[in-house]
Amino acid sequence: MSRRDIVTAIPTSFRRDGALDVEGSREIFRYVARSGNEGAFVLGTTGEFPAVDDEEFRTLVSMAVEELSGHLRVIAHVGQPSAYEAVRRVRTARDLGVTEFAALTPYYLPAADEAVYDYFAQVADAVGDGSLYVYVYPKRSGIPVSPALLARLAELPAVVGAKVSELSLAELAAYRAVVPEDFVLYTGADRELVAAGESGAQGVVSGVSSVLPKPFRELARAADAGDEDALARAQAAVDDIVAVIGGDMARMKAAYRIMGVADGVCRMALVEPDGATITEIERVVATYR
Repeated sequence: MSRRDIVTAIPTSFRRDGALDVEGSREIFRYVARSGNEGAFVLGTTGEFPAVDDEEFRTLVSMAVEELSGHLRVIAHVGQPSAYEAVRRVRTARDLGVTEFAALTPYYLPAADEAVYDYFAQVADAVGDGSLYVYVYPKRSGIPVSPALLARLAELPAVVGAKVSELSLAELAAYRAVVPEDFVLYTGADRELVAAGESGAQGVVSGVSSVLPKPFRELARAADAGDEDALARAQAAVDDIVAVIGGDMARMKAAYRIMGVADGVCRMALVEPDGATITEIERVVATYR
């Protein structure tokens, strides 16, 4: 049976004045803890990590460990523009009990392959006996990672896998062809849990599953069982939810408000959903919760 991890990318709740909504974020963690998913991706893109300072990082990672441990694996994202900053966040998270980490490539300024390798070598050294996932997201970071570079990164002792966002299934398969058999590849495409598995991925990191996890669990079960009818129904449900909510954190938080989980908004400059979109979010919440 193929491995089909569903790792929930968790949003961070902020108050309308921009301050961190500590209790709202805690309620989101508690909601996700009941999802039945395999893991939690904390303070990644969905968590608005570029807008979270060091003190808030400590608060949120501590909360994640407290609320999620025993329910889901906690993968703390530590990626920063420099290795110096990323290593600081690794040390903070390690002190709080985290053993699994992810790091986006350095971003904003261009970086050659050797600089990217050096960045991950420093982060991997700080991770020590923990596990590190390379976070590949060139459309946001501006930094591509070739199959040859990923193969080199896979040789670093702590690097156990990669989270790959907005790359094609063919590009995912090209990664699979050059990394060790036990190297874990996670797609960031919410709807491609099954399709990405056919290209060599072992699961998905999904922000949408933080809101409505049930159809994702049903999709994984149907695929594992080889039930084509159930698979088609579950895939249609996931496609419907992704079409409405997608990778849009403002829409995710609107869904949390509708469900009474948390009343927060986004800190980053994201557009709030309009009335017609809210109606569609209400529909998918009522249908798939």
